[in-house]
Amino acid sequence: MSTTATRAGLPAAEAHRSGSKPKRHYGTHIFLSAMAVMWLVPLGWALFTALRPIASTNEHGYFSFAGDFNFDNFVQAWTQGGFAKYFWNSVIISVPAVLLVLFLASMMAFAVSRVSWKFNVTLLIMFTAGNLLPPQVLAAPLFEMAKHFEVPYAFSDSGNMLNTYIVVIAVNTAFQMGFCTFVLSNYMKALSADLTEAALVDGAGIWRQYREIIMPLCRPAFAALGTLEVIFIYNDYFWPLIFIQSGDRLPVTTAINNLQGEFLNNYNLLAAGAVITVIPTLIVYLLLQRQFVAGLTLGSSKG
Repeated sequence: MSTTATRAGLPAAEAHRSGSKPKRHYGTHIFLSAMAVMWLVPLGWALFTALRPIASTNEHGYFSFAGDFNFDNFVQAWTQGGFAKYFWNSVIISVPAVLLVLFLASMMAFAVSRVSWKFNVTLLIMFTAGNLLPPQVLAAPLFEMAKHFEVPYAFSDSGNMLNTYIVVIAVNTAFQMGFCTFVLSNYMKALSADLTEAALVDGAGIWRQYREIIMPLCRPAFAALGTLEVIFIYNDYFWPLIFIQSGDRLPVTTAINNLQGEFLNNYNLLAAGAVITVIPTLIVYLLLQRQFVAGLTLGSSKG
């Protein structure tokens, strides 16, 4: 024990004798602080505006602290915007899409990272290259495909895939799979090959290696990706607006349209609606914060 303690104390003793001090990254701290302020100021300003009645803003101006502060804008936005219904639509779209993305991407990442075969690198490049294509380029072809894909009227009141949750879930899953496959494949490559080799010697097949060995070790990566995917898909405005024409099936990102006036906009009310929309993603991030940070930093200290 004494030998170990002496050896562990040698670097500290040598640093003390040489008079060297730990290096401080002032530039990094300043940059991160500035970026944090840039991200927090718009959110703080939206919350400040949402807490003020429009009468106080009109009387004292937006850049003042005078006047009343209350939650009337939030109550009015919730009822006028129909957020309860739109939140449920977002849940119907986001939850299945996130689960499908993580499941399918994990299978693809396992195939290209843990299995040696001819086309693993080619497929990984194809999945990654798909992220470079702007979604707007495929909007018209995908709309036509959904329009001409006939289904029974019991399944869709339009007789095709338009105006259904499934087409939005499918498109979001397809567009997010490339990013998740790339991240998970790099994560799985960092895992020791001895794990699957030992399992193979013991008679474990591919599915058992995937299910019982690799998947439990990827929980931090799943937590980080799950948090990101919930934010990405929940905040998506483009695809639901393309495929869904019925207002009662649109997600919460479109509910703010119900708060706009015909001739004049109440920006305090709009700010309250925007803050209400952000709350679920903040809750998801706060609940998974530790796992999210662990998933992002795991392996950062590998030499």
